[in-house]
Amino acid sequence: MIYSIHSDTGKVRSHNEDSVLFHERSGWFLTVVADGMGGHQAGDVASRMACNRMLDQFKSAADALDTETIEEWLRKTVDRINSDLFTYQQEHLDCRGMGTTLTAAVGRGEDVYYINVGDSRLYLLTGNAVTQITKDQSLVGELVRQGELTEAEAEVHPRRNVLLQALGTEMDVSGEIGSIRWRPEDTLLLCTDGLTNKLADSLIMEIVHNETSLEDAGERLIASANDKGGEDNITAALVRFHNQDGGAL
Repeated sequence: MIYSIHSDTGKVRSHNEDSVLFHERSGWFLTVVADGMGGHQAGDVASRMACNRMLDQFKSAADALDTETIEEWLRKTVDRINSDLFTYQQEHLDCRGMGTTLTAAVGRGEDVYYINVGDSRLYLLTGNAVTQITKDQSLVGELVRQGELTEAEAEVHPRRNVLLQALGTEMDVSGEIGSIRWRPEDTLLLCTDGLTNKLADSLIMEIVHNETSLEDAGERLIASANDKGGEDNITAALVRFHNQDGGAL
């Protein structure tokens, strides 16, 4: 695999409450994005804790992971992280009310498994299509799925930032778990809403396909979101299927 990770404060916020990581171990890769929430930088604490806990659990489990157990591992890991964050915010007054989204992908070969809590997203970009894999666990996302809002209406809805699920805010959490298959030349994009609130899917695809490297693509995605206002933190993780002969596909 080849990858590129980027996170930017944006043009309005005073600090960055997003977190992102990529790690490879025992033939598996893990990539995670998290978008924290809560005052006095508590969102930063939440997103960093979620990513760090996910990475620690992955390092401990990677040698034993297989395709039969990976989805259950994702579920249990996110449940554990949620419990840790909920306990932490209950015990630290300055972090009361903190929480975070989390979108994670774990892959080996042609198989990619994912879990999503909140409204950060996983996309699959192929030669001629961009597909949003995860479903936004947000109020407007649910209203769109029920046919009560159009996508255009959701983009400007006054409650578009209301989440139905987040890590650390409640004792229990229900993440969306699934799997996809990808092929050489395909690209995964995990990103926070600071990117997707500014860039249409078609523009995301155009940028990723037109740039000569994932690093350049990531930098241009961030720059493009900032050019359109940059009111939120902006985070993107790009992972591309890499052939075993050493060429970047």
